[in-house]
Amino acid sequence: MNRFGKKAVVLGMVAALAVSSLSGCTKLKDTDVVATVGKDEVSAGVANFYARLQQAQYESYYSSFMGEDMWSEEAEEGKTYEESVKSSLLELLENMYLLEQHMDEYEVALTEDEQKTIKDAANKFVEANALEDKNIVSGSKENAVKVLELLTIQSKMKTAMEKGVDEEVSDEEAAQKSMNYVQFTYTTTDENGESAQMTDEEKAAQQKKAQEFADSVKDTKDLKKDAEAAGYEVQTATFDSKSTNPEADVIAAADAVEKEGGLTSLITTDYGCYICQVTSFLDRAATDTKKTSIVEERKEAQYQDLLDQWREDTDITEDKKVWAKISFDKQGVTMKETEEEPYAVGSDGTTDEDDVTTSEDAK
Repeated sequence: MNRFGKKAVVLGMVAALAVSSLSGCTKLKDTDVVATVGKDEVSAGVANFYARLQQAQYESYYSSFMGEDMWSEEAEEGKTYEESVKSSLLELLENMYLLEQHMDEYEVALTEDEQKTIKDAANKFVEANALEDKNIVSGSKENAVKVLELLTIQSKMKTAMEKGVDEEVSDEEAAQKSMNYVQFTYTTTDENGESAQMTDEEKAAQQKKAQEFADSVKDTKDLKKDAEAAGYEVQTATFDSKSTNPEADVIAAADAVEKEGGLTSLITTDYGCYICQVTSFLDRAATDTKKTSIVEERKEAQYQDLLDQWREDTDITEDKKVWAKISFDKQGVTMKETEEEPYAVGSDGTTDEDDVTTSEDAK
């Protein structure tokens, strides 16, 4: 659920916050404790500031197509989008405290330059925003500094914890095949760009046309040439047995082809008909890209396994009542890009700048 976990954290430190007071809103005390992670207490102030920054990113990315009521929409059975996101955010915050607790084991520390960058960023935020605006997002200098420290430590610890992973990947393990294919879709598009499903009669005609093309390619053994001559679009794909694009049934048929240059029979799915020709059993570029992906997956698995073990070994308690006081649905937060680069703190202490604005959800 966390779309932003692997990025350097983007923080709104420059723009003024525009917040309307909320009638009947439960006041959050910065000193309340949202969670306890071993010996460390996670204050409501730190949790609120972190959550609002993440909320700003979600709203900036998704509100344009999910609408103003995005947080009350059902994300999964019995759970709103707000509840789903907040659940993952609290766990991520707890994990950052765990990472901080294990810094010495990996000889990780914040450099003087990183500490200065963090303090400068917090000062910019405090100076740029009115007291009432800061209070709604618990944006004190102390909270801003703590969140920036945790996020910088997270980035540095992740790098340290991923070391030692086996980076050797064989061609056999990563092998990616390639193919050309032609799709005869069951969707039509009118002059206004509106799409619609074909009628049963139209589908039958489309299947007939696809079968005629498939029969002709069996004779020439050159799908690309025949398709171009007939005016059909030739598409390409690289794949292995676990791929699902363009469709799982298409991949299964192409993967069953026994030699390079081999053709599939006509494949009929719910979305259309396909004819494929496998062009290579080992696409070099795609295979090398897959090797990189496999190594990254190994690193992520090692990092996550360590975090899971630390969570298992650590007493973690949560105060759901305090956490529930942070409401995304009742208080919107948006992030607006400025002409400057987005503000961020990475493992090297480099920075960017973004605007964050908050606004009441008008209901």
